[in-house]
Amino acid sequence: MSKPTPISGFPEWTTAQRMIEQFVLDRIRTTFELYGFAPLETRSVEPLDQLLRKGDTAKEVYLLRRLQADADGAAGDDALGLHFDLTVPFARYVLENAGKLQFPFRRYQIQKVWRGERPQEGRYREFLQADIDIVDRDTLPAHYEAEMPLVIGDALRSLPIPPVRIQVNNRKICEGFYRGIGLTDVEAALRAVDKLDKIGPAGVTELLASTAGASDAQAKAVLALAEISAPDASFADAVRGLGVSDPLLDEGVAELTAVVETAAAHAPGLCVADLRIARGLDYYTGTVYETQMIGYERFGSICSGGRYDNLASSGAMRFPGVGISIGVTRLLGLLFGAEALSVSRSVPTCVLVAVTAEEDRAASDAVAAALRSRGVPTEVSPSAAKFGKQIRYAERRGIPYVWFPGADGDEVKDIRSGEQVPAAAGEWTPPRADLKPLVGAAGTGV
Repeated sequence: MSKPTPISGFPEWTTAQRMIEQFVLDRIRTTFELYGFAPLETRSVEPLDQLLRKGDTAKEVYLLRRLQADADGAAGDDALGLHFDLTVPFARYVLENAGKLQFPFRRYQIQKVWRGERPQEGRYREFLQADIDIVDRDTLPAHYEAEMPLVIGDALRSLPIPPVRIQVNNRKICEGFYRGIGLTDVEAALRAVDKLDKIGPAGVTELLASTAGASDAQAKAVLALAEISAPDASFADAVRGLGVSDPLLDEGVAELTAVVETAAAHAPGLCVADLRIARGLDYYTGTVYETQMIGYERFGSICSGGRYDNLASSGAMRFPGVGISIGVTRLLGLLFGAEALSVSRSVPTCVLVAVTAEEDRAASDAVAAALRSRGVPTEVSPSAAKFGKQIRYAERRGIPYVWFPGADGDEVKDIRSGEQVPAAAGEWTPPRADLKPLVGAAGTGV
């Protein structure tokens, strides 16, 4: 076998990084459940017609094919693709199971997704997302749009990461404003504005002209709207100051005001109204969210989502929803790259039970079993080498304690301090800080 080479865009964490990831997932999961979201997992593949029906995503979808597929046969597996987000499969799940669900339905999903993007720092082709969504039958009250940032704010504040800022906008503001100035291809205008950070005002102006048919005056007005940003409801006065009138615009301003004010009451500084936020996917219809980590703004959003009214619909059935997704792999990849997170040890083991002699291994196994039964992560030494070598083995693995069985009583040694004391496996408990690896920001002493 030739030497394997890494595949770009498919990250594989070290064991220490994986423990950090699991810590992060546990914290996120706990917050989601505190807000009443129930767990769900959907299949990894979806029919291509479902994956491609909303938004310009054709270039990102990975197809699923069998190696020996019949090229002349029915579509079969060739009509399947790996999901590129969790919202589209969730909408399909709601439609298929509507008769079994209680509405409003609140669920969270933590799963891998796949996108055929160009790999770069913070962007991957296989990555983990943590989603929450709320869907209802026929109508969805706007107050759920104000709830999303509260959940995400609490989830991210529970992690040892830099503070975040959630940028919020409302598609109705953009659509109503564009119609108010005479633009007819609203979706093209939204897609152009969504590229503002990448191509700048001049590039957006050219794109608005070529794809949305905008005049110079219309493009100037679109950019003036996109420049509006405020940490409070004062953004509404700035929008009105542009002199454009449209009922949908007024509706969007009222809804975004409620989101910003609700967030400010819960966590001052968490949200900012930023009217350049558009989100590239076509299925969003109301509030949209993007989240930046302070100090990492150049890498873009680590958490995004929005309101969708027509994604989960079929015939007379309609299930509007709102959701937001944390890009867990993206978030961690950026922090790992900056060496900004640390874990107190690279293995879960708290105690290594020494082996006096191979014929006495059963006694060491019994000690380990007694400690594990009381929740202490324990392993037994791989060999009955001299105690010095067994201690060095524990040191290399970052295990803080070594247990020495003895005919006249056992002893446990803290190999960091050198303190060794008598102990009984049915009673001894390590300090809480040593029981499990501690995750924290680098330089905090964990």
